[in-house]
Amino acid sequence: MSISAPRRSTSALDAVRQVLSRPLASYQIVLGLTAILLGLGLIMVLSASSVYALRLFDNSFYVVSRQAVFAVLGVIGFVAVLRLPWNVLRALVRPALLGTVVLIGLTFTPLGVEINGNRNWLPLFAGISVQPSELAKLALVLWIADLYARRYKYLGTPRYILTPMVPIAGAVAALVVAQKDLGTALVLFAVIVGMLWVAGLPGRHMWFMVLALGVVLIFFVATAPHRITRLLSFLDPTADPEGAGHQSIKAMMAFARGGFWGVGLGGSRQKWGALPEAHNDFILAVIGEELGLAGTLVLLSLFGMLGFVGFRIAMRSRDRFARYAAAGITIWLLAQAIINVGMVLGLLPVIGIPLPLISYGGSSLLATLLGMAFLAKCATTEPGAAQALAASRRQRRRSSKK
Repeated sequence: MSISAPRRSTSALDAVRQVLSRPLASYQIVLGLTAILLGLGLIMVLSASSVYALRLFDNSFYVVSRQAVFAVLGVIGFVAVLRLPWNVLRALVRPALLGTVVLIGLTFTPLGVEINGNRNWLPLFAGISVQPSELAKLALVLWIADLYARRYKYLGTPRYILTPMVPIAGAVAALVVAQKDLGTALVLFAVIVGMLWVAGLPGRHMWFMVLALGVVLIFFVATAPHRITRLLSFLDPTADPEGAGHQSIKAMMAFARGGFWGVGLGGSRQKWGALPEAHNDFILAVIGEELGLAGTLVLLSLFGMLGFVGFRIAMRSRDRFARYAAAGITIWLLAQAIINVGMVLGLLPVIGIPLPLISYGGSSLLATLLGMAFLAKCATTEPGAAQALAASRRQRRRSSKK
């Protein structure tokens, strides 16, 4: 007779499955991830920019306060997207893409402002500028989703997948490249390829599109001396430690000093001026130094969870537009995060691109929050989600009246 240890009624895996089986699981995960990443981003922007802001503006909170303004606007937009009906949101898709293209076009006029070699900014007020190409990412994803949802019955034919999506999306990407913003264009290329894959483009055509976009990318790199310098620096950062390889070397020093547990929030040395763009494109290096490998892995796991829930929504949604929109938004945010992380870790050449919801940048933050709002909206089209959400709201209203 053998005595075995008593089994638990449910294992950890069963508990996770039970949570995910709830109608509002995806919706609540998106809300939670948005809140956590936004809060962490504001904290790290404050930490990474405090010295820079004090030196330039005599106010340690100058940079984070500007980021907070866009965070508030983004949260307002987040709530508005969740409240608006689907038919209204879909009706705004085409005007939104047209509007962002017009705004990008305005950057080539005297209204455009050039920053760090990229002419992709438009001034608003009080020294605050907007970057239309950031908003174009979301607008393009939603336009493609709307197009494929309307053409769903014909997507078995490659011609209906490729046209007019590739010409129009390619034209938007070309405008961004003309702004000398190859980083944003690279994300748009990833969105184009990803959406072609989601739509079911056959492998032969898919490989041709990847090859064509690769040739275009190589051409734009080869025709810009500064991009060639960055590529050569990526292969050997120590060849020009005070020039093109400076950021990569300082980022590695930040990670090395942080170790596993980090030096503590606010304790970074690199943010004191050694690491350029410490609060922007290279904020991950500051996170690695202050929060260590442990904090970095937690952050990466959050983006991994975002990828999981985004594709889960795309597979479970009953609405075709929501299905394509969820997949496109997930591809966009994951591609941008992977490029940024790869750049900071020295696995990719240095390309100016922010880490979603974490890096400083009002336009990027606003566009990403709206994207997360659409992802949460898509989650309400999962089986039983809309009814559960309506019941939850009725319960809250009854509780508030008591």
